[in-house]
Amino acid sequence: MVTQRRHPATPVGASSPVPLAAPAASPAANDAAPPRAGIETLRRVRDGNGLLTAAAMRRLDEDLDWYRVLSAEDRSSVGLVAQAGITAFVTWFSDPSSPPHGVGEIFAAAPPELTRSISLQHTLQLVRVLVDVVEKHSDQLAAPGGERDLREAVLRYSREVAFSAAEVYARAAEVRGAWDARLEALVVDALVRGDVDDSLRSRVAALGWSGKGSTLVMVGTTTSPLDDVRAADLRRATRRAAEDALVGIQGDRLVVFLGGEGDLAAAAGTLLPKFGPGPVVIGPAVPHVVEAARSARAAFAGLLAAAAWEQAPRPVQADDLLPERVLVGDADARRMLVAQAYVPLAASTGSLLETLSAYLGAGRSLEAAARTLYVHPNTVRYRLRRVADVTGWDPLDPRESYVLQTALALGRLGGDGPA
Repeated sequence: MVTQRRHPATPVGASSPVPLAAPAASPAANDAAPPRAGIETLRRVRDGNGLLTAAAMRRLDEDLDWYRVLSAEDRSSVGLVAQAGITAFVTWFSDPSSPPHGVGEIFAAAPPELTRSISLQHTLQLVRVLVDVVEKHSDQLAAPGGERDLREAVLRYSREVAFSAAEVYARAAEVRGAWDARLEALVVDALVRGDVDDSLRSRVAALGWSGKGSTLVMVGTTTSPLDDVRAADLRRATRRAAEDALVGIQGDRLVVFLGGEGDLAAAAGTLLPKFGPGPVVIGPAVPHVVEAARSARAAFAGLLAAAAWEQAPRPVQADDLLPERVLVGDADARRMLVAQAYVPLAASTGSLLETLSAYLGAGRSLEAAARTLYVHPNTVRYRLRRVADVTGWDPLDPRESYVLQTALALGRLGGDGPA
């Protein structure tokens, strides 16, 4: 049997997620159509329309769980679809050289609300039930000697309808995917700018963001502009990494929002292979996605400043780049360093600020600092441990002592403590 060529389906309505239409038949398909049934078989099939519809409704109720939980109105609509499917087969069987009716004509009797709620899986299950019912009644309906022709006609018709359903659902999925990608790009851009309003909240929710847990922003670069296939692969990877995810592709720059209740920093680390060479910066976690602009600002500033720290890990936390961010003019980084390091030390007792200043000024030498302060080196070491407890940065670590030295300079420049 030669397979018919199928032509693209056209949407029934703009609001329907099931844009439906009948596949057209080619001349080759018509030449290969099964032999016409005898007049008696055709008469029996027409007369058996009601019998087949009743049998199909019983099978739907027995076999399909999703059908049983529908409202009475929706069940009635599905009944219309089943009846239309059987009627369409009977009509086509009268003239097998004509193209089979597609899913669009079968669903035409149903209200748009039903077609929006029936998935591709449900559609194919419905087609399968209708085909099985007709096939099981073929011996009863066909005239003697015509059973085989009727069964072959059923199989051919069901194949064309199933292909038509798969084709139109695939096209609808492509349209929805393209629309989702455009909406996602707009949402990411608004979140980065901090342009948050009620409409943005609804758009984030429409993209499937649950809002559980915290949110962070991860930025980096790509080796080249992402095509549709690589962009889709990146989105799948982000959704596997975290409960919530959004992806923004801005030229050669990648912006990823991750959300959820798990370890988001660890989840971000799994996405490194999706980024191109160069630094990848993770912004600080914030309580909610609508506050993500703060994380995004830190991440973008870190991406700009990361080149100043050649030994920076990959990925690197934006808060680990505070001194470099200060150098590129990041006011948030300046305030954080002063607030988290200089102000607590200036307010503490035990000469911590004085000791830290002497230690850094003496080239990070305990003995030289002790001589400057006229104390024992162990006293200097003890005070420096206190500095680490107060600020979270250890003066004995080369990198962290640089952070503290920057904080000390910023604090003095700002006049937030003793000189």
